[in-house]
Amino acid sequence: MSLKYDLHSHSTVSDGTLTPGELVALAADSGVDVLALTDHDNVSGMPEARVVAQEKGIRLIPGVEVSVSWNGYTVHILGLNIDPEAEDLLAGLQQLCDYRRWRAEEIGRRLAKKGIPGAYEGACALATGALVGRLHFARFLVQQGHAQDIKRVFQKYLVKGKPGYVNGEWAGLEDALDWICKAGGMAVIAHPARYNMTRGKLRRLIGEFKELGGRGLEVVSGSHSKDEYFTMARHAQDFALLASAGSDFHGPENPWINLGQLPDLPPGSEPVWNHF
Repeated sequence: MSLKYDLHSHSTVSDGTLTPGELVALAADSGVDVLALTDHDNVSGMPEARVVAQEKGIRLIPGVEVSVSWNGYTVHILGLNIDPEAEDLLAGLQQLCDYRRWRAEEIGRRLAKKGIPGAYEGACALATGALVGRLHFARFLVQQGHAQDIKRVFQKYLVKGKPGYVNGEWAGLEDALDWICKAGGMAVIAHPARYNMTRGKLRRLIGEFKELGGRGLEVVSGSHSKDEYFTMARHAQDFALLASAGSDFHGPENPWINLGQLPDLPPGSEPVWNHF
């Protein structure tokens, strides 16, 4: 019987709604055999997750999702099977966390100017970890009745050209891959179809990523349609990259795909987990 892998998930350490331990326990109860915890720019949930993984008999892959600025786009690079105590990685992630703190404050200031006071404080109240992100603002704005759901909040307030948008100034692609490689991990482009790039621009990103030592592409993602699974699999094969699969799970109340329910990789894909 083949194992069930989910190599992209979030806890309350970043913008998920379950603690690291609760996330691991739910994954185990949902039939996941191998789970990667990949919080945004933060690895502090790993000790708690390890304890529950051992109790539940599930294999935990230490991971992180690094925010990257590339040619005017914000892209996310997963670091899988990393050493979460690697000094260069921790130093780089600290820089991103410091920027995230300023960015959250600035989002709050911009929303206040548009007649929505207290958004920063409200987002902080919903963030139980060190990171305050756009998803926390979105949850707060839904609670306050400014939009019907999180998707509409982003469309109305938090994307480019809207009142709460703050342009991201994240890590460079080369720096992010350097941190991951020095931490002994494998770099994977997260949910590549989500960036709304032209085919040519996406392949340029993938090419640069490969040249810098990138190893994989997230082919099956909770953010991808079934057709996009096969499109991304072809890109991975064209660039001789490994294929990864992850739900991008943030919590049971807003799952893209539930834990344990990822489909198989398309035929011809070489799984990233074969190379851990």
